[in-house]
Amino acid sequence: MANIGIIVGSVYGNAQNAAEEAETFLTNEGHDVQVHTDPDVDLLHDHDGFLVVTSTTGAGDVPPNLELFVADARDAMPLIPNKKFAVIGLGDSSYGESYCGAGKELFALFSELQGNAITDLVSIDAMETFAPEEDVLAWLGEHHTQF
Repeated sequence: MANIGIIVGSVYGNAQNAAEEAETFLTNEGHDVQVHTDPDVDLLHDHDGFLVVTSTTGAGDVPPNLELFVADARDAMPLIPNKKFAVIGLGDSSYGESYCGAGKELFALFSELQGNAITDLVSIDAMETFAPEEDVLAWLGEHHTQF
């Protein structure tokens, strides 16, 4: 099975909770998993694949705990060809164009680093679900073998 790094961007804890549920699920499926809540760009070399679970703050912004990671990754451009990734963005569609802005930004970043997306951005809308971790687990149930 895969060695997966879960990168979490969270402000109020929903993304953190969803990431921890994902960690438990993936571990039970036989993957080696590590959650990163204060990620450093060097971790991009430590895993076979990545799952990013991030909320969006402000006007479509990346949560504060991911700002330095994103800036450092853009500066260093540590290419990750052939490393699989998926991004799950949590957001509220009532915010219009900024909906899942952080997820969009992280998906673009991992694509720029030449990662191999296993799917398009997965958007989870707070207007449709009160338990995003359930949607994350449902998605993982169908896609975890792609890592």
